[in-house]
Order: sequence, then structure tokens, then C-alpha cells
Amino acid sequence: MADYYARRVASYERIYLKPERQADLREIEAWLPAPFAGRRVLEIACGTGWWTPHGAARAAHWRATDLNPQTLAAAQSKPLPADVVQFQTVDAYRLTELGSETFDAAFAGCWWSHVPLDRLPGWLDLLHARLAPGAIVVMLDNRYVPGSSTPISRADDAGNTYQQRALDDGSTHEVLKNFPTPAQAFAALGPRARDPQWIDFDHYWVLQYRLA
Repeated sequence: MADYYARRVASYERIYLKPERQADLREIEAWLPAPFAGRRVLEIACGTGWWTPHGAARAAHWRATDLNPQTLAAAQSKPLPADVVQFQTVDAYRLTELGSETFDAAFAGCWWSHVPLDRLPGWLDLLHARLAPGAIVVMLDNRYVPGSSTPISRADDAGNTYQQRALDDGSTHEVLKNFPTPAQAFAALGPRARDPQWIDFDHYWVLQYRLA
């Protein structure tokens, strides 16, 4: 997965240029600043930073993290307020690079879908351990839309689904990409999530909750 996204940096944001997704994107970009207003936010797997300027617009502090230096470099090239946004190389499955630091909000855009189902509960525990009680969490990801989404190529015995993706360099990569239902997402969160809200757009979904 890390190799795939490192190779995809130059073409990464083409997905956000699809005409049928523009209305969703403008609506989400306008909605995103409000949950994080005045908060210290940990962004997981920021990639090239498409969502970072929007989420950080009213935040007190925004820590944009990613494993790949290539994608982080692309994110850092965007016009962002240096007094609010800080970038850091962090492994999302460990978070040890953060030391003992904690936050009162978290955001992950198009990350949930790449977490294997058997690792999702443990990863959520790891993330929540970095957050203060009452923290706001927002997850954003893709819905599966025939004709716009890359077709699913297979499913494994655990219920994970996969896509075959071709890059400009001619390489083909099998990428884990899950498409949860609201019920599946709420079940994964369990009682730790207070007032969970699921918002369906045509091509995306947003999950917001408050940590118990």
C-alpha cells in the first residue's frame, strides 16, 4: 500500500477532478471546518493534503501525518497557515512518532476503507488512546458507485474487498478498499462513540462522533 501511494503522487488528485464528484466535494469542503473549530486536530494519512486546508481552516492546531515522504511533500506544497498546520511523518498503525502528545479531535479522509476488517477495532483503540475524552472524530471515505468507482476485483474470506488499480508507470496494484454500511461502521465503533452521525453524499460518506 505504501509503495502504491508513493508511486501515485503525481496523479493522486485526478480522482478529485471527476465531473460527477464536484458537487459532493464543494459541499464537504464547506462543511468540514466547523467540527474542528478551535480544536487541536490529528489528521491520519493526509496523503497529498486535499482535505487539510479545509479541515484546518478554523482549527487551533492541525497535525497532518502520513507515512510517505512523497505524499507529505505534495501536501506541504499547498498554501497553508504555518502557524496552524504542522506536518509529521507518522505510521498510522503505530502512532509512536507522536510521543505522549494527545489531541481533542481527529480526522481521516479515505483511510477507513484501507484498514483490514480484522485490524479495524485495534486501530480505533489506538487512535482513541491519543484523544481526550469528548474529542470530536470525523471519518470521510468513498461510497461504491458503479461507473465512477474502480470495480471490485475480489473479496477475501474475512470480507475485505479489493480493487486492481493501474498507474501511469504501467504498474498494476491490488488495493484493499472496503465500503462499510452505516450499521457496520457503528458496530465497529461500539459504545465509545457518542451521538454518531452518518452523512451520505452521492460519492462519499462522512461519519462524525464524539468520544466517550
